Formats: sequence, C-alpha cells, structure tokens
Amino acid sequence: MSSAHEKVSPNHKSALFSFLKSIASFKGDLSTLTAPPFLLAPQSVTEYSAYWAEHPILFVAAAKEEDPQKRALCVLKWFLSTLKEQHSNTDENGKKKRAMKPLNAFLGEQFLGKWVDEAGTTELVSEQVSHHPPVTAFNVWNNEHGVRLQGHIAPKVYFSGSVNIDRGGYGIMHIDEYNEDHLVTMPKVHVEGLVTGAPSPELSGTSYIRSSSGYTTKIEYSYKGWLGGKRNAFVATIFKDGKENEPIYTAEGTWSGAYTIKEVRTKRVLETFNIDTIPRSVLDVAPVEHQHPLESRRAWKNVIEGIKNADIFAIGSEKSKIEITQREMRKIEKAEGREFRRKYFTAAKRDPIAEKLAAGLKGTSMRYETDASRMIWLWDEAKYQRVQDNLRNGLKSPTHARFDSGISGMDLKGLSITASA
Repeated sequence: MSSAHEKVSPNHKSALFSFLKSIASFKGDLSTLTAPPFLLAPQSVTEYSAYWAEHPILFVAAAKEEDPQKRALCVLKWFLSTLKEQHSNTDENGKKKRAMKPLNAFLGEQFLGKWVDEAGTTELVSEQVSHHPPVTAFNVWNNEHGVRLQGHIAPKVYFSGSVNIDRGGYGIMHIDEYNEDHLVTMPKVHVEGLVTGAPSPELSGTSYIRSSSGYTTKIEYSYKGWLGGKRNAFVATIFKDGKENEPIYTAEGTWSGAYTIKEVRTKRVLETFNIDTIPRSVLDVAPVEHQHPLESRRAWKNVIEGIKNADIFAIGSEKSKIEITQREMRKIEKAEGREFRRKYFTAAKRDPIAEKLAAGLKGTSMRYETDASRMIWLWDEAKYQRVQDNLRNGLKSPTHARFDSGISGMDLKGLSITASA
C-alpha cells in the first residue's frame, strides 16, 4: 500500500466506518471493493513493480560476485531493499505515514520506466494481465550487468480480524554471467489500524529465495502486536539446500531500517546494513502527453488530479468513465468471441524453471491451475521486440505508438482497436 502523512479528518470518519462495516461483512476478495476517495493513493497498482529496482546498484550487485553463496547474500540484500517503500509506515525521517489503497489497475494497463545511474540503465515494463482476479506481471532488466527479474503478483485480500493480503505469484532473477536463477516468493501482508483511521501494513509469515546454484534463503517476518514484539522485524538464514540446520549466514533486524549480517561458523559480524544509507534512484517515466492511453499515469490522469485536489466528485466521475469503458470492451470481446491480447506477456501452463526451484519449498506451488489467480504469466520477448520495431520504424497505431501524442483520452474506439491488435 502507498502512504501519506495526512490523518483522516472528522468529515471522513462516517465514510470510513461505513467502509469498515462493509469490509467486516464482505465475503470474497476485498480488492473488488471500492475504497472511500480519501483512502485512495494517487498511483495505480501497476506502479508497484517499480519497487523492485529503486536501488539499481543493489539489483545488479550479485552479477559482480563470483562466490555463489555470497551471491545469495547479495540477492537477499537487494530483496530486503524492495520492502520499505512498499510497506513501511514511516518515512526516511521516522515520521509516520498513513497507508493508502492504490488504484485498481484495469486489464491491459501498462507502466513503463527506466533508471539511469551508476549501475547503468535499468528498465521496467509492468502490465496488468488480469483484472478479476487482479494479476500484475513485470520485467525489470539491466543489460549492462546481465541481470533481469521477471514474474507476476496475484494478491488476494480478505478480512480476518484485520485486512490480510496473500500474494500469489513469484519472481525469477536471472544472472547471465553465471547462468543462475533465483526464485523469489512473497511475504504475506496484514493491515492494522483501520479502526483508528491510521492503517499500517506489516509483513508476516515466511518467504523464500532459492538459487539454481543450490542455496536457499528463508526469511521469517514478525511484527509488533498486543503482547510486544518489534515493528518490521525479520530473521533470515542462508543455507545449502537440504541443510537448513547448518546456516551459512544470518541477517536479523528490521527490513525498514538496519539489520546485521553474520557468518554463522565464525560468529563474525560481516556488516550492519541500513537501507536509508543508499538513496533511491529516480525513475524516468515518459511525459504523460507522450504516453500510450493504456499507460497508468495517462489513463488515470484525471483521477489522480482529483485525489491530489481532494475532489471526491471528480474522482468518482473520472473513475466511472474508465470502469464503464472497460465493461463495454469486455462485452464487445465476448460478443466477438475473442480475448483481450496482452501486450508484453503470455499465459503459460507451466514454468519449468520455477517448478524446479520451488521443489521442496514449503507453501509454494508453481504448477498451473485452472483458477485464473494461479495462472503463470511469462515475459514474451517476441511481443516486446515487435513493439520496439514499430517504434523504430515510426509506425503510429493505438497498439504500439507509445510516443504518439495524437492519441488522446481513453475513448472506447481506441481501446477496442488495442484489444484486437
């Protein structure tokens, strides 16, 4: 969830409690519920894929490490660096933030950007490949260092005393230099503080990172509860596959701040790391007027302006326009007997790499199931290259003209063409 510093005003409390009442009585996936405008973040869920590489120097660090067990440690440090901005309820100065619900991405929505810094150029493509249930697919890559991360996230939100988010899906980081893959699974999220109007996310449960070189990282999350505990705490162990009782490294502390890395055999402290000491790189996104109508910031432009201006009427009106357009598109597709074509990703029945790496991990299953939330979405390089070829050739079409500012608005005609391309 995104965050903001504002508190819920007295004028909004009645709407908040009505929303809480609907949450408590709702049966099913809470992501389908419409949150009050004052709880909405001015960004779409597709933008969350950018958290994977806000620190490109950490994203590519493993490519420079020759020792496979130390590469596993590099990948752990990178993964932990992706958590703070997504989930922490405090900013860099320790000031509390209020969690906000991101905008529900529509089918086919895209978010593209790149980071250019000392790590070179790191690129991002994120696409909403399913709306019901919501699934966001992503690809992040740095060609100069030969590192890429591909995967998809399928969150399921439910209420059980607090709001809980189970995140299906996974990511696979590939390092060219060593032809090495790292499977990354997601921790669970639960949101406290809704009753007080100050929602705050916490991580819980266990997530894993497993490398094709034979090392597993187990990350256990804990949080501050009624009976004590520390906020945003975790303990991670890195061990050779099948030897969980013989850890090589441990990391312990808070994923939103400082943690200590130790070598278990020698009990030596290798490093005390604090993510706040490494500045986040600026994500470069094309100006809104040059974006394709399906790109997040252009598609949601009027809604985002309404959120920033606290204009609940504009928010409701502009959201409705997008939702109505989307419903009409689905009707047309159904009547014509076709399915919306994803621009960058393709559904698959199996992912052999993920299945092999997931073997033996508790609580994970990479096999394809008929439930749409369990579908596997793989990056389609051929689709991406067709888009790039069209851009290089100067072709302007509703499907591929990301920099064609002549396409305006989210009109049904333009989107229908996109859907059938």
